[in-house]
Amino acid sequence: MNAIIFYLTYPLLFVISKLPFPLFYKLSDLVCFLLYHVVGYRKAVVRSNLKLVFPTYNDEKLAKIERKFYSHLCDLFLEIIKSMSMTKEQMIQRFRVKNIEVLNQFEKENRSIFLMCGHYASWEWMMSLGYHIKHCGYGIYRPISNPYFDSLINRIRSRHNAYMIPQKKASKIIRQKEQEKELGIYGFASDQSPRPTSLTYWRNFLGVNVPVYNGAERLASELNIPVVFSKISRYKRGFYEVEFRVLASDPKSMKKNTITDIFTEWLESQIKEDPGQYFWTHKRFKYAKKAP
Repeated sequence: MNAIIFYLTYPLLFVISKLPFPLFYKLSDLVCFLLYHVVGYRKAVVRSNLKLVFPTYNDEKLAKIERKFYSHLCDLFLEIIKSMSMTKEQMIQRFRVKNIEVLNQFEKENRSIFLMCGHYASWEWMMSLGYHIKHCGYGIYRPISNPYFDSLINRIRSRHNAYMIPQKKASKIIRQKEQEKELGIYGFASDQSPRPTSLTYWRNFLGVNVPVYNGAERLASELNIPVVFSKISRYKRGFYEVEFRVLASDPKSMKKNTITDIFTEWLESQIKEDPGQYFWTHKRFKYAKKAP
């Protein structure tokens, strides 16, 4: 069944990837209309999240963020498909790197790098970072349940010099690469909602007490790999930029949870600048009621 779904869908995806950008974004507008007004995809989740995070906003202001988010959401998913056919020149033009020297300096020091970002703007097009760096670039990700689509996503990203490491194997693989002196730049989208355990770190995020992911910090501290915050933003439709900010150059010397706290605060600040670019369909606050 997975194969049938894939081979029936792939021709359509390929055609979409070949559309000229003006027509491509017209298609995104159509998909947005259907997703938002007809299907109502995860509208209850989005509204619940926005009301929880912005309790002082009136309905009109919340609705404006909601509409902007759905437009961005459709652009984001279709841009993944567009990546199938984008050239190196197109990707570099549409995903601008403002200060690559931050990463280049750590490369000169023969050190690997952890990049931390949130599900904000176009974390997907961060894969084009491979065009600007000497180290091999890796993204830590959760594999898609359909192996055919999972393979396709990996092929798309590798076209733009980015390679994927499954989340459950990340610690083992990164440790092994460090032991073998194989330097890399590893991207972590670190605003997931981990299942709470007795060892879970809880903290305030956007006004809500939630469990937070600190796996990147623990591994960075263990291996003393510098951590850099990736502030990705959309400056006009279909065009993004990333600005790097050193979060920890010597993680081993920092107190427990400090890196996670700083990352969370910087991400919160970014989200408040333009909430419409954050990924509100994710059930980020589903464990809030289980807070200790």
